[in-house]
Amino acid sequence: MKILIVKLSAFGDILHTLPALNDLLQRPEVDEIHWLVDSRYAFVTEIFSESVQVTQVELKGDQPLKSAWQAIRKLRTEKFDAIIDLQGLIKSGIMARAIGTPVYGFDRNHTPETPNALLTYPVTFHPDETHVVQWYRRIATGPFSENPEQMPEQPLAYTPPTIELPASIESESLLTELGLTPHDFVVLNMGGGYSTKRLPDSTWEETATQLSRRGITPLLLWGSADEQQRAMAIAEGDASIQLMPRRLETLSLCALLKQCRAVISADTGVLHLAAALNVHTISFWGPTQPQTLGPLGENDHHVIAPVECINCRKRTCNDFICMPKITPESLLTDL
Repeated sequence: MKILIVKLSAFGDILHTLPALNDLLQRPEVDEIHWLVDSRYAFVTEIFSESVQVTQVELKGDQPLKSAWQAIRKLRTEKFDAIIDLQGLIKSGIMARAIGTPVYGFDRNHTPETPNALLTYPVTFHPDETHVVQWYRRIATGPFSENPEQMPEQPLAYTPPTIELPASIESESLLTELGLTPHDFVVLNMGGGYSTKRLPDSTWEETATQLSRRGITPLLLWGSADEQQRAMAIAEGDASIQLMPRRLETLSLCALLKQCRAVISADTGVLHLAAALNVHTISFWGPTQPQTLGPLGENDHHVIAPVECINCRKRTCNDFICMPKITPESLLTDL
């Protein structure tokens, strides 16, 4: 049986699909798995099993329609037995249907964009399947179910995403370059998919200062030019704060994270990458909630903003109070 997974983006969302991918890899009737990904997030697929065949599409490039058509034409020739749309958007549904049928996707109560349910064979979730990892696992059962639209008798468990690094991955030279000692530094991830997920820079600065006072080296990690500028301003004038000098390739970043004491981060790809590596994570939450999106392993600690408007899902806010309510002390209580 040949399967195509359509999951275009983003960093953390792709990591959430790892348990569903593992489910498919373990099915004896599945002979071949392909994956369609937006080229901006193809770096995440570096941690996939080598047996997964990845096709990239440039949906934010100069000619997105041309790139989409090229990907569709290429994948049509594979003649898939089933397609699994784990994105749930109109664009993912259109591309999946253009590649072939049947296409399995979100049920009508959970699809991110309602018209997507008209393009796919919706798979019904159990009421106790409340985490996105469970949703992805459930959709992946669609091709093997006699009636995917029927309410399941039992929920699928939340299974933490996991990553097994190749034995050849080495981090000693990177730690030496940065002047770091294994397990004596904490990664402060400056990223945030949108502004309402980001801590004030003053909170990051005080958190770094308090770590330094404890004899723990704070390492500021950034992913964009804006985050780099903010990190540079925080680290300026304080020799105890380390600044990541450049962006790392995915496997190098994994190797670095495996050597740290903990990662402090918003709901971002780096957080979910660290959690999948079984690294101790401390995450802070305001516009999203950990019960649906967060890592739920034994090493994962959540700090939830003490506000009534929690889980608003807003990307911008005219009364932004949640992240400023997160204190350095609350982030460091679990260290």
